Amino acid sequence: MYAKPDSTTLKARLAKAGDAMDAALKSLSYGMSDDERRMSAVGLQGMRGANDPGRPDITPDIAPLPESAQRVPNEVALGRPSRQEAEAAVRTLLRWAGDNPTREGLIETPARVVKAYEQIFGGYRADADALLERVFEEVEGYSDAVLVRDIPFYSHCEHHMVPFMGLAHIAYYPTKGVVGLSKLARVVDAFARRLQTQETMTAQIADTIESILQPRGCAVMIEAEHLCMAMRGVQKAGVSTITTQFRGVYKNDASEQVRFLTFVRNQKG
Repeated sequence: MYAKPDSTTLKARLAKAGDAMDAALKSLSYGMSDDERRMSAVGLQGMRGANDPGRPDITPDIAPLPESAQRVPNEVALGRPSRQEAEAAVRTLLRWAGDNPTREGLIETPARVVKAYEQIFGGYRADADALLERVFEEVEGYSDAVLVRDIPFYSHCEHHMVPFMGLAHIAYYPTKGVVGLSKLARVVDAFARRLQTQETMTAQIADTIESILQPRGCAVMIEAEHLCMAMRGVQKAGVSTITTQFRGVYKNDASEQVRFLTFVRNQKG
């Protein structure tokens, strides 16, 4: 007669079967990507944990958003080095480049570089959303587009830490009111003064204007020259890169895009 196994024996059999399943999955995972293998393992462990009260439930880890996708990266969570550590890193780079950081012309360079970086990368400490929070509602019924053209900016490519610079053009259709014109230029700086890609920077500016001002539409155009293309690599100077983002009426109405581009290109003769 078949004897029903006790709970201890049953658990042992289940655990052994689970280990066999793990081994089988591993043997079949040679064609999987790292992400597929990880999710496969997490999924199996989660099923086993859910059916065994002796095991805690296992949930898959969700990767945080990359810093480039966050408007105000958290410096504290990144473990920001001290000024002394930053200056020591500059001395290391000077030695690696082949120079002597203790000679007269370079002795103060590490301190100067760190001080310059505080300004060049000051966008990490700027809250772009807060810059647009004050809106002027008394605009005497004005509801047409507002365009600020030729905003100069300087940024750094996140791939080589080499500068790229150019002009930003921003337009929006106000709904609740208008924002101070200088604030749009400050939003550009808030994102430009970080390690960036031009495409990400264009989208971040448009996202901020759209979410804070909630206009009927907004348009952002950036044209820039990248020194990582001019002074290294292919070494082609004078090449312009143009990126755009259209939201709301600018995205849905091609004539609004043409109007925006006409205003941007209508240089004074």
